Amino acid sequence: MATSMDRPFLYSEAERRRRDASPWTMVQGVLAPLQFAVFLVSLALVLRTLATGEGAALANASVVAKTLALYAIMVTGSLWEKAVFGRYLFASAFYWEDVVSMLVLALHTAYLVALATGALGTAGLMLLALSAYATYLVNAGQFLLKLRAARLQAPAHAAGAAR
Repeated sequence: MATSMDRPFLYSEAERRRRDASPWTMVQGVLAPLQFAVFLVSLALVLRTLATGEGAALANASVVAKTLALYAIMVTGSLWEKAVFGRYLFASAFYWEDVVSMLVLALHTAYLVALATGALGTAGLMLLALSAYATYLVNAGQFLLKLRAARLQAPAHAAGAAR
């Protein structure tokens, strides 16, 4: 299996054109910071509930909102990946980001299941939310590093294509 390390650039010229033309690129650009804002608010509410035992309903609602934002960005992200790379998930350029995304999805979904079934008490739910959020931060960091790599490679790629 090829990895992004096997590729001289994150995007081929054709992939770059498809990325720039895709409406999903803008959608991702809007949803990512929106999801991060929801995350920050929710994190504060979860930590408050863990520290004081108060506000569990609001904290739970915020984690549900964060999870819905995650689902939205994952669905539209897979549509973006299909438009740019020809496959919905696990394109070689974003393979490891997608692997970690699956863990993020699993933890957020486990939270929803535990909340719906009453399988965990308030403290357990809040700790599960924190676990989901920790993996989300790792995943967000992966994507930020890819964004930075794409920006750094863009001038080099354009210079190489001009030759």
